[in-house]
Amino acid sequence: MPNFDSPSFRAWVLDGMRVLRVPALSLAVIRDDALIFAGGFGLRDEATQAPADEHTTYAIASISKTFTATALAMLVDEGKLGWDQYVTEILPGFALMDDFATREMRVRDLLVHRSGLGEVSGGTIWYGSDLGRDEVARRLRYLRPASSFRSAYAYQNVMYLVAGQLIPAITGQSWDDFVQQRILDPLGMADSAPNYARGRSNANMATPYAPLPYASRGAMHPIPYRDHDNVGPAASLHASAWDLAQYLRLHLEDGRFGGTPLVRAAGMHELHMPQMAIPNQRASGPLAHLAPRFTTYALGWRVQDYRGRKLVQHSGGVDGMRTLVTMLPEAGLGVVALTNAEAPLTYPVTFRVLDELLGLGAQAVDSLPLYRQAAEEEARAYADEEQARAAARVAGTRPSLPAEALAGRYASPLIDGVDVCAEGGRLWLRFAHTPAFTADLEHWHYDTYRLTWLDPYIPWGLVTFQQDSRGRASALAFDQPALLDVDFDELGVLAKG
Repeated sequence: MPNFDSPSFRAWVLDGMRVLRVPALSLAVIRDDALIFAGGFGLRDEATQAPADEHTTYAIASISKTFTATALAMLVDEGKLGWDQYVTEILPGFALMDDFATREMRVRDLLVHRSGLGEVSGGTIWYGSDLGRDEVARRLRYLRPASSFRSAYAYQNVMYLVAGQLIPAITGQSWDDFVQQRILDPLGMADSAPNYARGRSNANMATPYAPLPYASRGAMHPIPYRDHDNVGPAASLHASAWDLAQYLRLHLEDGRFGGTPLVRAAGMHELHMPQMAIPNQRASGPLAHLAPRFTTYALGWRVQDYRGRKLVQHSGGVDGMRTLVTMLPEAGLGVVALTNAEAPLTYPVTFRVLDELLGLGAQAVDSLPLYRQAAEEEARAYADEEQARAAARVAGTRPSLPAEALAGRYASPLIDGVDVCAEGGRLWLRFAHTPAFTADLEHWHYDTYRLTWLDPYIPWGLVTFQQDSRGRASALAFDQPALLDVDFDELGVLAKG
């Protein structure tokens, strides 16, 4: 039996944390419905020197999607919902810009990323905004599709928000309360909470860390938690490694926990059944040989191959957190790896644990150096892109209009608008519903201005102002690097009101 508390394994993990600048990692390992290891490495908070353990909680981000799918499977078991039921039968107000997608959208479609919306579509609506779940869902009708319905895979969060909204429509109970009472409580997940509002009172919560300044991929610094409760069914759960091990036991035991059925076996099989193919890009770079032969998305889970076995997995990523839960159902194995930094440590740790459990010995590959190399290459590519943007600046130009002429609201049905203000010699910009999206404007060249966001987590970008035939400021458009969950390109050109 592998010993994941041995000095050699612990030294390997701590070395990986040092190399990738990860303050804390919590790990749990399951074999044949038994928790064979649970523990922590490093510090959940460097300022207080508080250690991480198996009960330290992290924002598990998109792993929340698996809880939403599991909750819906419970309603399917009870005959209150059908996987192929039309969404508008339950949510009559649901609408997308594509009328065909609105009319034909089934519950299953919400969970497999084939709505026709683009990658991380809708992030400008919910990320850091003061809009509630109902209003975020209502504004989806203003998002332009990137493809036709069911024709392409594109990962995003907002369809999971809609999926979560099915629960109060059917039961009269919020998604948060349903997940708490039907999943967290029966599994004894006492560390965990369905949202940040409830989870922030836990004294054993890990502090998130990110490289700042973000654009230059600098040293890791603590950052504030970002509240994602308005897209809760996609991203708001907080959990510990110990708790998530109990959750994986439920999935590995076909919906039974401690002998008690919580989800029917048929429903659990449906959750793990491939539904949508994810195109495997031609593998290149240091991680090429680790690429799976096939990748699919099931109902809330990614399903692919690993060393000839079926692997069921989901990752999570929000500001300052990277998390991963993994199962090899045929071998009865499960691994939980949670970290409080934006670094790719969860994967090499998970793969080493799986290889040791599979008894691969000399055939096991230490992928940590490969992930380190990949991270370094990504950082260099980001730096090169930033330098290219800076090098494209044209010196010696002047704006066409004075700062005061640019002031006003630039409207968008997605976000209501962007306000540009000229006060006391300062020109600045702010999204109507997202205080974090507030930036100072500095003339860059011609009618383009540099955006220096007050939140250092957000990389600098550019915004260009347009004029009408009378020489008045008429519109603006962003040239802003994307965040993990936000693509500013979806805003298009914003006309001045």
